[in-house]
Amino acid sequence: MVKVAVVGASGYTGVELVRLLCDHPAVELACVTSRQQAGEEIAAVFPSLRDRAELVCEPVSTEEIADRADFVFTALPHKTAMEVVPDLLAAGKKVVDLSADYRLKDRSLYEAWYQVHSSPHLLEEAVYGLPELYREKIGAARLVANPGCYPTSVALGLAPLLLGKRIVLDSLVIDSKSGASGAGRGAKTGSLFCEVNEGFKAYGVAAHRHTPEIEQTLGELAGRDVTVTFTPHLLPVNRGILSTCYATLSAPAQTADLVELYQDHYRGEPFVRVHPVGSLPNVAFVKGGNYCDVGVVSDPRTGRAIVVSAIDNLVKGAAGQAVQNMNLMLGIEEDTGLTAVPLFP
Repeated sequence: MVKVAVVGASGYTGVELVRLLCDHPAVELACVTSRQQAGEEIAAVFPSLRDRAELVCEPVSTEEIADRADFVFTALPHKTAMEVVPDLLAAGKKVVDLSADYRLKDRSLYEAWYQVHSSPHLLEEAVYGLPELYREKIGAARLVANPGCYPTSVALGLAPLLLGKRIVLDSLVIDSKSGASGAGRGAKTGSLFCEVNEGFKAYGVAAHRHTPEIEQTLGELAGRDVTVTFTPHLLPVNRGILSTCYATLSAPAQTADLVELYQDHYRGEPFVRVHPVGSLPNVAFVKGGNYCDVGVVSDPRTGRAIVVSAIDNLVKGAAGQAVQNMNLMLGIEEDTGLTAVPLFP
């Protein structure tokens, strides 16, 4: 049994990690940390974990974590994560970091969108943790940068078209919607029930921090720089991301042809489900599961491909993908601990 720590266990992503790890047959949850809830039982912070997780939240101490765990998930905000990751690596631990601190390869780009980076020497080493694209590199890594939720939905939605050179690169428009849990567990006016319920709004227009991450991944797939128009929206639901991507086709194609392209590309992938012709994803059918559902339609009137992808932002968009990456890094079956069927209704 591999001893595992969750650093930053009191957020939505942290509790989702604990939930998944409780049922993982190859690991033992040895340590959970929280600066805000230090000294409290994790099951008192999240009663859903009662009788499943007996641990007490501890202050963040890299020395203590390294002494008790072999593998570490850092579910901390950006900037905070880079304060602990270098010490964990120096102690010989493997790390999956769920912040944005190691996702962007270009230091200047990171600092333009976030803040000064205190461990830029790790940016080149960190492997971007999207298994469907970088499986072999993840398996050999000691530091994996878990992707953002929006970028996961977009990259998996557009990868077959980009790799197949089926679209005009300068035509990409991405319209995404996320449930309120994507904003985190901290108290914010914009996340209050009365602010979200019965509402629907765009936010971060032309300025969302996932934009350079999306462009970096799509550019690697395309083999050249890619610029996108990306607009996120807040849905009045707890979980889920639905991304609708629009791109001009480089040559006419029928919907059936595009669906076949996607089915061929994702054949054998355990967590990508391609919808048949006439069916499109819905966030309701991925809730609680580590799946990305993808559907594609050709619009002959406009000459565009329209791709719809859906994930649970806390699972495939965060904790589930992190466990998937851990499995690869530890050399165990990739779907271990992640085969639960999504919840419905």
